[in-house]
Amino acid sequence: MEQQLGRILVVDDEVVNVTVLRGILRQAGYEVLSAANGPASRALATAERPDMILLDVMMPGESGFEVCKKLKEDPSTAHVPIIFVTSLSDVSQKLTGLELGAVDYITKPFFAPEVVARVRSHMDFQRRQGDIIQEQASRLGQIQAAQRALLVRPEQLPGARFAVHFVPVLEAGGDFYEVVDFGQGRAAYFLADVSGHDLGASFITSSLKALFHQHAAPDRHPVETLKAMNRILCAITPEELYLTAVHLYVDRARGTYALSVAGHPPVLACRAAEPVSFIDLPGSPLGLFEAVDFASVEGRLNPGDRFYLYTDGLADGVNGGLATSPAFRAQLAETCTRNATAPLPESVRRIVTELVGESALGDDVVLLGVEA
Repeated sequence: MEQQLGRILVVDDEVVNVTVLRGILRQAGYEVLSAANGPASRALATAERPDMILLDVMMPGESGFEVCKKLKEDPSTAHVPIIFVTSLSDVSQKLTGLELGAVDYITKPFFAPEVVARVRSHMDFQRRQGDIIQEQASRLGQIQAAQRALLVRPEQLPGARFAVHFVPVLEAGGDFYEVVDFGQGRAAYFLADVSGHDLGASFITSSLKALFHQHAAPDRHPVETLKAMNRILCAITPEELYLTAVHLYVDRARGTYALSVAGHPPVLACRAAEPVSFIDLPGSPLGLFEAVDFASVEGRLNPGDRFYLYTDGLADGVNGGLATSPAFRAQLAETCTRNATAPLPESVRRIVTELVGESALGDDVVLLGVEA
């Protein structure tokens, strides 16, 4: 019975108050833990993970307000609802507690039905909130699975000679890539970074896939493809949503490539017998302005040449966290050079691992490697 209703931590330096509250709460079916001061209560909260904390305001050493502030700053206890226990009638004191993150007050002397009603109300709310979060997590998992299903895998298009490493920061991310193999050594590659990391960013990815397949073609320059996509995105996306993108077209039979960029980080080129170099082109993001032009570059290809397309999340693990920073460019160039002789899939994996490592990501990460 006790375990089913929940576990409550009572924090009060007065033994009689702890005894009274323990009796009231146990009678109502709750398990009760207790602590007599701030440090002990914080240690107990971290170790036992109570479902709720009843916290006295006036205590020697750390006041209840100080304890509350520290509990809310600790990620392991920040979610636990706190109800202050006080004899204070000063409204400003109550407001202070609520501003610190408490959910309610219980006044002394205790009136048992009121204590149980307030505890039960907030406990039920917390439980319902947990159910909602679990339901949303389940739905996000379904969205993530659907989003992943949209992404083409290298083994599906072996003739396109690409490898990819994709690390979404949330269950549903805003980064997207697509590859179209036209056959006879011709392939088109598209990488985009949608503004934001929320569901709104992830929902546009299905549209991007359809748009790229509709407009990319062997006889169409990347600039024209981006222009066509931009006109449609301006019409279908809200004003606050836009995306940076890069479009690479490779013709291995002719030994040529064409590249165009829409406000995206530069492409890293790793060519045989040449130092690595960045192809940095100006360009406006997609979805902002209908009348816009995109810079482009064309060049020759040699067997073994590689291009690395990436989103700016790759820079998060590097000092500064900016894809345009000299520090990031230098480290990316060095990492690519060091892994230039590894098979492309292994090279892509190593580059992401060495740059991002185990750091907490603040943005989605995609690295798309293409080999001539």
